[in-house]
Amino acid sequence: MSNPTLKIALPKGSLQESTYRLFAHAGWKISSSSRSYFPRMDDHELEAILIRAQEIARYVEDGVMDCGLTGRDWVMENEADVVEVCTLVYAKQEARPVRWVVAVPEASDIHSVQDLQGKRIATELVGATKRFLAQHGVTAHVEFSWGATEAKVPTLVDAIVDVTETGSSLRANNLRILCTVIESVTVLVANKDSWEDPWKRRKMEQLAMLLQGALRAEGRVCLKMNVPSDHLGRVTSLLPAMKGPTISTLTDDAWVAVETVIDEKVVRDIIPQLKAAGAQDIIEFPLNKIIP
Repeated sequence: MSNPTLKIALPKGSLQESTYRLFAHAGWKISSSSRSYFPRMDDHELEAILIRAQEIARYVEDGVMDCGLTGRDWVMENEADVVEVCTLVYAKQEARPVRWVVAVPEASDIHSVQDLQGKRIATELVGATKRFLAQHGVTAHVEFSWGATEAKVPTLVDAIVDVTETGSSLRANNLRILCTVIESVTVLVANKDSWEDPWKRRKMEQLAMLLQGALRAEGRVCLKMNVPSDHLGRVTSLLPAMKGPTISTLTDDAWVAVETVIDEKVVRDIIPQLKAAGAQDIIEFPLNKIIP
């Protein structure tokens, strides 16, 4: 009897490298050549394929894949009937949701959603855009954009609906954000029949737990230090921690060991303060996963 496998779709394109890094922190090594759509994973229970994020939800719904990582926006766009196992807030630039926004030229006389009535709009997110406009009682011509969407206004279309993390690219193209259509994060989605299979469900739940743990650890480090017992209050008052620092006794009763997890961005400020408060032998090391 062959070993069971879970077929997982990974996003090819802008999210590919950040997805590989996330899996590496979670404990799975992924390797592939630049032209291969079938990456190798160091887990014989996982069978991966690279697919454009726009298509993953559809293939998961149809049962071609057991599960996949894609944007919630593409699940909505395809109206895919899948199980959302967990959210994974990461993107190609920053760990924040992305937004699909209506953008118009800076000089445009379009200043509200209602001003889009009868206008021509280009986007990859055709279905969701049409539903958004319908909710506002607006009828417009929404056409699919094959790329270079920002370059189509104002010559070819009146407005675009495009995805952005920071808005910097839109501003660089002299575009003004009118409103947000939807916000989206990466989600792990499962085929409904696969989710009812006990082995596959357990494997997907393990994936979700470890991937979320890897995301919790991003931007955090662990600090360990030795502290004179009579300086402990001064040191711990400086330490932000998830549930309070861990304090351990040493063989020398005059000293204790202190360990805590903190945001990496505060380390450069807090270490000198800890040293001044009496901490010694301070060690900083990165984290791969935090599992609550």
